[in-house]
Amino acid sequence: MELISLASTSLLLTGVSALIGLVAFGLISLAEREKRAAVVAFILAVLTPLPLLTAAILSPAVGASLLGLLGILAAVLFFLPLGAQKALHGRPTRRVDERDIMFARAHLVPGSPEFESYYAMRPENRESDDRTRALPGLYSPDAAMADSQAFASALASEAVVRSLRPLVDGALASQRTERPAAESTAEIKRLALDLGALDVGVTELRPYHVYSHVGRGAGIYGEPIDLDHRWAVTITMEMDYEPLRHAPAGPVIAESTRLYAASGKLAVELAAKIRSMGYPARAHIDGNYRVIAPLVAWDAGLGEIGRMGILMTPRVGPRVRIAVVTTDLPLLPDAPGDDPSMIDFCTVCKKCADNCPSESIPFGDRERVDGAWRWKIDADSCFRYWNAIGTDCGRCLTVCPYSHPDSAAHNLLRVAIRRSAVARRASLRLDDLFYGRKPRARRQRPRG
Repeated sequence: MELISLASTSLLLTGVSALIGLVAFGLISLAEREKRAAVVAFILAVLTPLPLLTAAILSPAVGASLLGLLGILAAVLFFLPLGAQKALHGRPTRRVDERDIMFARAHLVPGSPEFESYYAMRPENRESDDRTRALPGLYSPDAAMADSQAFASALASEAVVRSLRPLVDGALASQRTERPAAESTAEIKRLALDLGALDVGVTELRPYHVYSHVGRGAGIYGEPIDLDHRWAVTITMEMDYEPLRHAPAGPVIAESTRLYAASGKLAVELAAKIRSMGYPARAHIDGNYRVIAPLVAWDAGLGEIGRMGILMTPRVGPRVRIAVVTTDLPLLPDAPGDDPSMIDFCTVCKKCADNCPSESIPFGDRERVDGAWRWKIDADSCFRYWNAIGTDCGRCLTVCPYSHPDSAAHNLLRVAIRRSAVARRASLRLDDLFYGRKPRARRQRPRG
């Protein structure tokens, strides 16, 4: 009898806990302005505890068995590291020519020497690029999602970034401050976090991090890049979730450029700090990179490269912007961001591919490209869509289950996802249930 009474009490407590937990999640969802998730949570708050409470009152013995099954399920999801935790990675074997990336090609002016030399070198890209150039373009009032106020904000942020580009490098202090690598690393990381970084990591600079030739920004177009710094400090800054929920409408490009300006300012300050210690340092910011920022961030332990081809961080997924400082200041490297659990999740999720308006994100498995295993997106069709709508889309960033706000409710599930393949698949079903397989974008009336 005592055992049955204990089971009945445990069932009551479990039912009440489920009720409280689901109501709390509903309230959190309301605070996050996720109406669908809130409604689903409140409905489940009514329905889920009923079997437990009913069993506790009418059939404690049956309820004890039910409680045991729930305990096993919780252990499987949250405590047992079940499922494959291996993933092929590898690293690139060659450097990328910056002239080939879509942003560099977009800046080519028809009839210019750079235009002629590039398409003499890459004639296969001419037709695709001409199709893109025929579209209204980013910030165009004729674009499908023209928004004069959002575009004005984005252009103001771009002006800030342009003002920072001449400051990425500079003169060194006449005297060098000698400190142990551990002390310098801690100081630089602390400064980055104090200035607003979400996270910061260090890696040894590798050849495949560095572009092979100048394609935009400072320097002579087509000039070989020789960056001989030893270390790279990478910072991420969090993009606000609320404007991204409008993606692909105007607010997303205003937020994106705001973070490029903020991360650029932070990187310039970090580089200046290091130079004041007597060591060379160069900031790599939007439009004036010499390195491929996501690859550097990956090796600096800040995240994994996911299905959408960009950095996925453990805390907020792809909802970040990145800047880099390369230097010879002696530093201690962090472990790379190789994360088999995230690769496994991206393999089964495919939510970004389902929601990509330009169908640029692949549904298939990763491929080996230049020595590294990765998903290869269609960057041309992605950028072409940007030029049709006038914004940088961001739909994939918004729908990614990792992109939910950095809160206790979402972080609890992130812990389970990292530990268990069963949890990864269950969490994906829950994400679809609460938010929808194809979540609705928050719409606003275009202005201007």
